[in-house]
Amino acid sequence: MTDLGVEPLPTPTDYGDFWGAALDEARRHPLRLRCTSVDAGLSAIEVVDVSFAGADGRPVSGWLRLPRHRSAPLPAVVHANGYGAGRLDAIDDLAWSAAGFAHLVVAAHGQGGGSTGHLLEGITTPERSYYRGVFVDAARAVDALRSLDGIDPSRIAVIGNSQGGGIALGVGALVPDLVAVLAQAPFLTHAPAALRRATAGPWLELRAYLAEHPERADRVARTLAYVDGVTSARHASAPGWISAGLDDGVCPVETARSAASAYAGPVSLREWPGAGHEAGGPADVRCALAVLRTRFGSGSGRCG
Repeated sequence: MTDLGVEPLPTPTDYGDFWGAALDEARRHPLRLRCTSVDAGLSAIEVVDVSFAGADGRPVSGWLRLPRHRSAPLPAVVHANGYGAGRLDAIDDLAWSAAGFAHLVVAAHGQGGGSTGHLLEGITTPERSYYRGVFVDAARAVDALRSLDGIDPSRIAVIGNSQGGGIALGVGALVPDLVAVLAQAPFLTHAPAALRRATAGPWLELRAYLAEHPERADRVARTLAYVDGVTSARHASAPGWISAGLDDGVCPVETARSAASAYAGPVSLREWPGAGHEAGGPADVRCALAVLRTRFGSGSGRCG
């Protein structure tokens, strides 16, 4: 098998121009934000079906969850899920809105129902790579939140788990005025190490691809360098929280360590002994909520 080496991928010399062009291209399209309240059977949380224009003007869907009892503009989080998950169900993952935050969970393009293979889409051409569009979609989600009444545009954070952690790091690099970036067991991070050490999950798709097409390794490395979590971390300025399980076979802990080491802003790394890809599970969520309360200036919480 031809691999990508062992050191983190270098930052492309045109990184800023590449992403500046991608965002400018998306923002030439009207946001076309649509919000429709849905009856999710919840008395304390309002659920809104959201769509807006992302990369290339394509529609992006999400769920916006809001605490019903609110008297002031809310701090908000943009949330990306793991590989294949999409936006999940309207009543999934209510912790963030129950804590008093507006919570916009965004579907990665074409994902849902456990779909796979996305990592390989456009993998040899940076301008056509799947995650170029997905990162832009998530950055546009920040624009969407900031355009809504009842949201405090100065208090926006990005969060994500697994694939979503890699997306959160990416948005942290692309959007300069966030208040926090939280990445749990981030995928797309330190690709060379992950390809060597992962024992499950999407990296195995790319490992098989490179085994079949070893002559494409350099082109794959060039594409990944624009979206790798280590590259993103080098350009992230908002305070970061990165967490990882020490026994994670999907996103080995070394990859999270590399992102934390490269992070340009202040960052905390939490490693969970005995944890796999859940990276601490509910205890990690409690820590994330505590971080957000502090960053939003809305109190503090216990990190267990």
